[in-house]
Amino acid sequence: MITMDFSSVANTFDILESKSGRIEMAERFAELLKKTSLDEIKHLIYISTGILAPPYYSIELGLGEQFGIRAIADAYGYSINVVSKMFDKLGDLGKTAEYFCTNKKQSTLFPSKLTLEHVYDTFVKIAKTSGKGSQDLKIKLLIELLSNAEPNEAKFIIRFVLGELRLGIRESTIIDALSMAKFEDKSYHDILDRAFNITSDLGYVAELFMKDPKSVETLKVEPFKPLMPALAERLPTAEQIMEKMGGICAAESKYDGMRMQIHRKDDRVEIYSRRLEVLTHMFPDVVSAVKRLNANIKEIIFEGESLAYDKEENRFYSFQETMHRRRKHQIGKISKELPMYVFAFDIMFFNGKDLTNRPYKERRKLLESLFPNALSANEKFVIRCSEKHIVKTASQLESVFKNAISRGLEGTMAKDLNAPYTAGKRKFAWIKLKKSYGASMDTIDGVIVGYYLGKGHRTEFGLGGVLLAVYSESTGMLETVAKVGSGFSEEEMKKLKSDLEKLKMDEPDYRLSIKDKKLADVWVRPKIIVEVAFDNITISSMHTCCEKNGKGYALRFPRIVRFRNDKSLDEITTSEEVKEMFERQK
Repeated sequence: MITMDFSSVANTFDILESKSGRIEMAERFAELLKKTSLDEIKHLIYISTGILAPPYYSIELGLGEQFGIRAIADAYGYSINVVSKMFDKLGDLGKTAEYFCTNKKQSTLFPSKLTLEHVYDTFVKIAKTSGKGSQDLKIKLLIELLSNAEPNEAKFIIRFVLGELRLGIRESTIIDALSMAKFEDKSYHDILDRAFNITSDLGYVAELFMKDPKSVETLKVEPFKPLMPALAERLPTAEQIMEKMGGICAAESKYDGMRMQIHRKDDRVEIYSRRLEVLTHMFPDVVSAVKRLNANIKEIIFEGESLAYDKEENRFYSFQETMHRRRKHQIGKISKELPMYVFAFDIMFFNGKDLTNRPYKERRKLLESLFPNALSANEKFVIRCSEKHIVKTASQLESVFKNAISRGLEGTMAKDLNAPYTAGKRKFAWIKLKKSYGASMDTIDGVIVGYYLGKGHRTEFGLGGVLLAVYSESTGMLETVAKVGSGFSEEEMKKLKSDLEKLKMDEPDYRLSIKDKKLADVWVRPKIIVEVAFDNITISSMHTCCEKNGKGYALRFPRIVRFRNDKSLDEITTSEEVKEMFERQK
């Protein structure tokens, strides 16, 4: 096997970092793919997207800045204090590693050129090392990489370790690059995109494609390779939804719980979060219920919304209370205190058959034949179908919606009866109608990118509010949309301040588009997702959301509704959605 030098990867990463156009980035990455052996394709894709494997493999480095600083100091013969000061000056630990590698005081006795495979394998060893003495071994492995690295290689090694590659290249661009590498155009984009969305493993798809492009055309859904979850669009009124749906749709109750994708094959059961993390060990009660399903069910993949239930008070817990079930300790005790009920709302695979291309009405009919109906289910059924009504008018949809709200549910999801399951896509096959938070209030999901210090009675907390951003699909950047100073309790404020402290950065994140650095007192790594309610959207000269002629969009009277620990950065509201909401309110 011809192995690729890691310097080729680092040099391409340097080029990608300086580019912003999606087409040019795809062309550059395609050039690198052409030079990569079939055995290395998967690992190149993983490293380029900042991971060692898809989330459901549970392989993560999880190393912090202090770990990186210590490795740089030991590898290049400097004190931790000197490295820390340079890091403070540069604001980028990758560039700090590059600087000290260029000016190292000590050299490796028998240096060896780094290869892509060696770097990847070492990262995996670091991730899997555990137990007594593991920290020292992790440091030793990282030092070995840095000692043999060229300056720009050291930069990207450290950035990868911290989860901050700063390339700006997303999966969609890599999919374009794969098509270009094989056919010099983007003709295979849609086929590759579907293959990725039904496996959630771009490395695996890339490997199949580069060996035999036809193999990805016939790729099917299979157990234990979770699909990217289908996403919903939003419209503000029942009238607009019914018009979009063509006068008829299914109206499902929208539960304020935790989305689960549940897989079973024979006696094996796995549960995945909407972020595709493995949750199986946290929900023994749900696993047990899935294993007790009808004997005719040999293989199944279905989705549901799970909520904790209080038998004494005969009520479902709120989203935040339900999220306590994700705790790592005393799982058996907690499963008894907070038993879960799963409301199944879709099925994607059954006894060897991929159902994603079947219309919703067929999938739903099968689902209802497998699980009891939510309205009539006996309490003993942990898994049951979500409530569903077929509606043909806006008034019928509005009636179902109001009934759901009156019972403490989140709202209603309208579904196209003839639509396939659109894995990983936000389409009008599903349209959510959520409860309002006031006369005209709506909500968005945004990411915290900074915060400002508290004043007055908030001085003691050190937190006055947060700066919120949404994601622009057109630019690939995070764009500011609001400063939020209300909606959290004192206890939440203290915890949020503590969590934000761990994410502090000297400079705004490289993905963030801002007008003024004075917008925040402290910048943080974009990681904490929050749902924010607001009255309406206004034109602002302060924020960069869909900025045009010096003005963007901003949320008016925003307040935090809840923290969305179940969502990833890829799932936050887009700038384009904010623009659509602004247009609709006019």
